[in-house]
Amino acid sequence: MKYLLLLLILPFGYCSHTQPANQLLTDLEYLSSDSLKGRKTGTPENTVAANFIASRFKQLGLQSYTTDYMQPFRFKGKGNAEIQAANVLAYIPGRKKEVIVISAHFDHVGVANGKIYNGADDNASGTSALLSFAAYFADKQPAYTLLFSAFDAEEMGLQGSKAFVANPPVPLENIKLNINMDMISHNDKGELYVAGTFHYPQLKSLLTKGYGSMKLITGHDNPKQGHDDWTFQSDHGPFHQKRIPFLYFGVEDHKDYHQETDEYRNINKTFFLDAAEAIKQTIIKIDKEL
Repeated sequence: MKYLLLLLILPFGYCSHTQPANQLLTDLEYLSSDSLKGRKTGTPENTVAANFIASRFKQLGLQSYTTDYMQPFRFKGKGNAEIQAANVLAYIPGRKKEVIVISAHFDHVGVANGKIYNGADDNASGTSALLSFAAYFADKQPAYTLLFSAFDAEEMGLQGSKAFVANPPVPLENIKLNINMDMISHNDKGELYVAGTFHYPQLKSLLTKGYGSMKLITGHDNPKQGHDDWTFQSDHGPFHQKRIPFLYFGVEDHKDYHQETDEYRNINKTFFLDAAEAIKQTIIKIDKEL
């Protein structure tokens, strides 16, 4: 009973449009907590995470394309079993009809062999940043319409972003750019990579150099790099396939990647806060100058 009460109360415990930095950490800690059991697509805990995000969007006053911020979809999983999933979408109208999609996937891999894979860096970090950006822009009118997309089922083959581009809430030709975040809180060297400028060099001048002690480095987007080419390794991939420009922010793989040790206690908190701020400043610049 206490567990259920917490799940019901927690999403409504936030009331400000401008969140302090520690809100990012609070959100990340909750989304990667044992109570959500790794947020695997198709599980009750994944639905709790989706409802948490939708509740925050509603509380911030963001607009929805549906009555509940959800974009449900189905796909075939292992053994040809049909899996029900849902993206969580909200938007802030801009002065232009063109749209910038800001995205992060909220699912992870769940429980295996009795161990919870919490997915703190992958990708509670990106989801928490997504919520903080929604809060920042909630009481402002951007130049572009900002569409905040929390994608489901990334870990099962980018299913959420594939469903989005297959059934977009806005015409694809109106989408100017996808800014995607996947793993932005765990790097001991203070390095955050941004992929996309190899394909779309016009975006390079719009990037910040970093923030605090964190360095922003372009790369991991040249097809000659083989597996180190991240062009199709997260939810920006389906956008690129539709010839929609993208910027993808993420860190290189670390020892906790897809391990049960990807927990809140193992993220680099200062790096995460600096990374989120650098990405936010890039979004602000892009909205003004793109």
